Amino acid sequence: MRSVIAPLGSLLGGVALLLLGHGLLNTLLTLRGVAEGYSTTLIGLMMSGYFLGYLLGTWTAPPLIRRIGYIRAFACCAALGAIAALLHILIVDPWVWLVLRVVYGIALVTLYMVAESWLNAEVSGQQRGQVFAIYMIVNLGALAAAQQLLRLDSAEAFTLFALAGLLICAALMPITLTRQAQPSLPDVPATDLLQLLRIAPLPLAASAFSGLALSAFWGLAPVYASQVGYDAAGVGLLMSLTILGGAVLQWPIGRFSDSHDRRNVMLWVVCLAAALAAIVSVLPASRLQLAAMFVWGGLAFSIYSVAVAQLIDQLHPDEILSGCSGLLLVNGLGAAIGPMLAGATMHLLGPQGLPVYFAATLGLLALYSLYRTNKVHDLVSAPPAHFTPMLRTSPTVMELLPDAPEPPVQPGGDHPQPGRA
Repeated sequence: MRSVIAPLGSLLGGVALLLLGHGLLNTLLTLRGVAEGYSTTLIGLMMSGYFLGYLLGTWTAPPLIRRIGYIRAFACCAALGAIAALLHILIVDPWVWLVLRVVYGIALVTLYMVAESWLNAEVSGQQRGQVFAIYMIVNLGALAAAQQLLRLDSAEAFTLFALAGLLICAALMPITLTRQAQPSLPDVPATDLLQLLRIAPLPLAASAFSGLALSAFWGLAPVYASQVGYDAAGVGLLMSLTILGGAVLQWPIGRFSDSHDRRNVMLWVVCLAAALAAIVSVLPASRLQLAAMFVWGGLAFSIYSVAVAQLIDQLHPDEILSGCSGLLLVNGLGAAIGPMLAGATMHLLGPQGLPVYFAATLGLLALYSLYRTNKVHDLVSAPPAHFTPMLRTSPTVMELLPDAPEPPVQPGGDHPQPGRA
């Protein structure tokens, strides 16, 4: 394991610093929005701006990277992200924040794409699965740890915004100091969503509803926690426990899905997540509620991962990368509107509207999963895919999936380069 991690230390270190700043900033903004008296609808709109920028960035990032190179693109977008973080505290206006969130989303997905393309170029064969797992652990661990930084000061002070900007800037150092050769950027595979809908409608639906639910969690769970009685430290604890639940419980769920019908696994996971969200909506701020959110995080974070594994079950190996890109696209579309819908629900129902929104969103997915399980026989390839715990990042990371086709080696090159799907 050490021989796998050592050559990638600078990349993983840069990603960890980046996500410490990013995770802190996302939660901090919602808490500052509450302190400023912004409505949940307005906060939801601002959080949707980030996911809209993230979606737009999947198209704008490749031309930028090809034009100026990996290190310059990373430096440019890290600087842009840090500037956006600091401008939030210098210009406290919701509509300015909305624009900044879009810009920040574009910058962040570009940073993800640079790091993940570099990882793709440095590993091959069986190492890809190990590196993918390590990379996701770094992602989830940094996002969970970032929530504890909220204990350092109030959301109304300058300190935490400055710290978020500093951490994003600090991510530049490991990346720009690396001696590893810059890879070539893989071509983003073309995606036919209509064909994907015919082949694998349940994974596509699960990806979309996962985006609707989890984007609302990232954007509005801090608002919910602060309004039901948690202080800043409690908000950070609720966020951290939910993220850690997503990291820890995905493994047993995934191993179970590898040996059982994934449609049934999806149905049970979604039903349990919807039921648990309904229970959370009537629980007061307490240790019991924190425990419930830990379990809910494990279930909710698993939905996208099960969807990817089920999709791979139903595709030819040459179609995997384009299919997974399609899942990312619909997940991003769901994520772009999720916080707005959840914010409007909270505006109507109060803070308990967020878990009610989770229950309703996942309940609809449960009904569709039940229909697919009982009425439709989905074709499954042999052998079935292996479940891989994951977060949605950029399309480039799909090259690291253990079941993805091996990238070809360029003539005269020392490293495998990502190829066209």
